[in-house]
Amino acid sequence: MSGSTDVDVVVVGAGVAGLTAATTLAPHRRVLVVSAGAGSTRWAQGGIAAAVGPGDTPEQHAADTLEAGAGACDPEAVAVLTTEGPGRVADLVAAGARFDRDAEGRLLLGREGGHGRRRILHASGDATGVEVARTLELRARELGVSWLDGRVTGLLVSRGRVVGVDVGGRQVRARAVVLATGGLGHAYPVTTNPTGVTGDGLALALLAGATLVDVEFVQFHPTALWTGAAYGQVPLVTEALRGEGAVLRDAGGEAFMQGRHPLADLAPRDVVARAVHEVMRRDATPYVLLDTRPVADLERRFPTVAAACRAHGVALASVPVTPAEHYLCGGVLTDGWGASDVPGLYAVGEVAATGVHGANRLASNSLLEGLVHGHRVATRLARELPASVVADAELCALAPATACSARARELLGGAGGLVRDGVGLADARRELLARPAPEVAWLVAAAVLGAADVRRESRGCHVRSDEPESRPWWRRRIGVRLDAAGVPRAAAEREEWAA
Repeated sequence: MSGSTDVDVVVVGAGVAGLTAATTLAPHRRVLVVSAGAGSTRWAQGGIAAAVGPGDTPEQHAADTLEAGAGACDPEAVAVLTTEGPGRVADLVAAGARFDRDAEGRLLLGREGGHGRRRILHASGDATGVEVARTLELRARELGVSWLDGRVTGLLVSRGRVVGVDVGGRQVRARAVVLATGGLGHAYPVTTNPTGVTGDGLALALLAGATLVDVEFVQFHPTALWTGAAYGQVPLVTEALRGEGAVLRDAGGEAFMQGRHPLADLAPRDVVARAVHEVMRRDATPYVLLDTRPVADLERRFPTVAAACRAHGVALASVPVTPAEHYLCGGVLTDGWGASDVPGLYAVGEVAATGVHGANRLASNSLLEGLVHGHRVATRLARELPASVVADAELCALAPATACSARARELLGGAGGLVRDGVGLADARRELLARPAPEVAWLVAAAVLGAADVRRESRGCHVRSDEPESRPWWRRRIGVRLDAAGVPRAAAEREEWAA
């Protein structure tokens, strides 16, 4: 393999985080975006949370983020997100993003779960992700960003440094690689994530020697459309509907969130998801009902939800919903500028663990994180870039999926679902670890189940029926690394979160 560097930076992924990084960096470095699909950004119905409204402040936004994160957020990281967020939204508007406005041209701000005020920007009601993707893709074309369609199946590592990627047999050398691959949705049987979001970035980072943290904190969206599907992607029913007055009801018509939390139906997602799960178990039903009758002009304001309901023959007035895997709050351990603990390897967006989300992501902070941290990693790489590496590189490659991958999904969906327990986690890990393999689904399942087994408490979206309380000792991160045999091993980090 030639010692020359093909590009300065490879960005793996074309969602909000990856394209923000690429378009910010393009005027300064030779950038190549590698993508096997559009990722999760286009599917984001919820909007972008930012303190841009009258009377709102970054400090108020930060307080809501910390509250939702169940004591597990990094306060400094949250302050960065909420302070820099308005500026990054302004950049997006300057690039041509069209957010919903009133007749006088003022931004229409919505409210979602966990937010103390209206601060959510939307586009076309519930199609914010489509507009963000359109804007950034257009900007990338204007800047002449290079693009390669394909799946990254391995990282090139030389002397402990990541120096490139393998894309289906084609090797591309780079001075830095930025993972922006999204979450792990299809490592679970049912998810709101689009096909292709399987946890590739997490697996690649592990194989290269990087550390994962907080991967036990897997958020289940409380209101996915119930379709009866046992596998695959299910439509999301945005919580912005509840922000406009929709109410969750059980089979008997009771509004069951009343009295469970001061914000009732607008409680943080982990609270609502657990409540929905409890009601479903109590009533032996596979779903609860979202009463949307209080929402004015629903079909015009929420066309994506309306179309999904029509496609599945569901009446808009009373929508059957159930929790489904939605978002990974942890990921590849990074500093505040996107650097992992492996030289040359960076991560942004859902694949990264910045400390912003803690044990439960606040609604509509994900697109904002992609904007803020995509910009930050680009700023860092524009100022300082690792030197070219001319030594031969070793390929750390993912193995092709086998039947083990399907079983890994089943084990993760069962033992690592919305409610966990020690016996189930131990049994699932025992079966999984009996057949170690460098496949994405196996590596991801082993990492999540291992971290969930180590964290013997309930916190945020990590719920253990056998350890129902949150405990002060567990105010620390769970790290996951590969051992000498290539098996993901989880252990509690010594560093504690700030109180």
